[in-house]
Amino acid sequence: MSGNKDSDGGWRKFVWNSEKGEFLGRTGSSTAVIFILLMARVRGCVLAGASGSHLAALVLTVFICLTQTRRCLSGLSHTPRSEKSEISFKMSEAGTYEKYINTVKELLKLYDLENQNNLDHYEDCGDTPGPYKDRSDGQDPPGQKKSCRFQKTLLESCSGKDDDTFGFKQGNPCLIVKLNRIVNYRPRAPSNDTLPEGLKGKSFTNLIPIHCKNKREEDATKIGEIKYYGFSEGGVVGFPLQYYPYYGKQLHGKYLQPLVAIQFTNLTLGEELRIECKVYGDNIYYNEKDRYQGRFDVKFTVNS
Repeated sequence: MSGNKDSDGGWRKFVWNSEKGEFLGRTGSSTAVIFILLMARVRGCVLAGASGSHLAALVLTVFICLTQTRRCLSGLSHTPRSEKSEISFKMSEAGTYEKYINTVKELLKLYDLENQNNLDHYEDCGDTPGPYKDRSDGQDPPGQKKSCRFQKTLLESCSGKDDDTFGFKQGNPCLIVKLNRIVNYRPRAPSNDTLPEGLKGKSFTNLIPIHCKNKREEDATKIGEIKYYGFSEGGVVGFPLQYYPYYGKQLHGKYLQPLVAIQFTNLTLGEELRIECKVYGDNIYYNEKDRYQGRFDVKFTVNS
C-alpha cells in the first residue's frame, strides 16, 4: 500500500470535505438519506456482534460530524421569505403584499434602538467596517458578552422609517439579508480573484460584500437598478467584520447580526424574474444543491 501523504490526503478529502461539508460529494441534507439506508443495513450487523457495533458507531459519528459541520457553513437568508422563494404581489392590492411587509416589520422590531440601550449587552462599534471584535478575554461574566449595536437607519429607504411598505407599494421591493449565526466563525474578506464581474477591481479589508444579478440570461435587461444599503467599504455594501465572532446563546444571548438591505427599483412588471444574490469571502462556499449556502435565489413577479 502506498504511503504517499498527498495521495492519502486527497482520498480523505474526497470522502469527507470539511471545508464544504460534503461527504462523498454530497451535502448534509442528501447524506441524511444515505445515513438512513446505511443504518438499515447496519442493523443486521449490530445483531451479529461487536464488529457491527463498531460499524454502527462509525456511521453515527460520521453523520453527527457531517450535520454539525453543515451548520458551520455560511448560510445567507432573506426576509421576507415565502414558499419556494417566490415573491409575487400586485402593487394596487395591499392584501397581496401585506404578509411580506409584516415579516420585515417583525424582524426589524428586534433592531429598535430601545432594545439595544442596555450598556451591559451593547456598545457602539462605529459606522464603518472594522476588524473582528475579540471578546474571549475572560473579562465578561457568562451571558454578558457585549454585542455591536446595529442602527436601522443604515438601511435607508428599506428601514421602514419613511415607507412602511418597504417599497412593495411602489413595486420596488426590499429584501433584508443576514448571514446565519455560527459560533466562533470569522468570515474572511475576499481576494480579488474570487469576486464577480460587478465587483472586480475592488478591495476589501473589513467587509464581506454582497452582489445580486439575474439568474437567467433572458432576464439580464429586465432587472433594472439594484440598490444596497448598510455598512459599506469602497462604495460596496456588505457585512462588517466587527460583528464577528459570535459566541453562542450562553455567552452572547443579546447578539444581533448585521443586516444588509437590497432594493429592486425597476423590475419589469408582469414577468417572473429570477435573481441570485451571493456573499463573497475567502472562507465562504457555495453548493447548487443548497440554495442558501453562501447565496440565495428568489423569484419576483410584480404586477400593477
